Amino acid sequence: MGITFIWIGFYIWQAPEGWGNYLQPWAKNLLLFPIKETMLANAVLDIVIGVLFLLNKFMRIAALVAAIHLLSILIVSGINAITVRDIGLLGAALTIFFYRQQQ
Repeated sequence: MGITFIWIGFYIWQAPEGWGNYLQPWAKNLLLFPIKETMLANAVLDIVIGVLFLLNKFMRIAALVAAIHLLSILIVSGINAITVRDIGLLGAALTIFFYRQQQ
């Protein structure tokens, strides 16, 4: 999971506006910041989550943030060829959150 989050974070960082095109029009109207900055922040969040997973640090917190993040992506993007991956990641994040021992 860590590699997947880091990988997608770098992809988003390279073309933030392109990834912003996956947002539903109603979701774009709710953004507080321009699409580029919003997607760059999203890329940083993905990379941080991925690093925490790889380092095995704050796993339950990282899994909870990842699950909330993925759920929000599914809401604002809808289910499509890109977000199908996110359904699997959401399941994995929830599994880590609910079954990981407290650290």
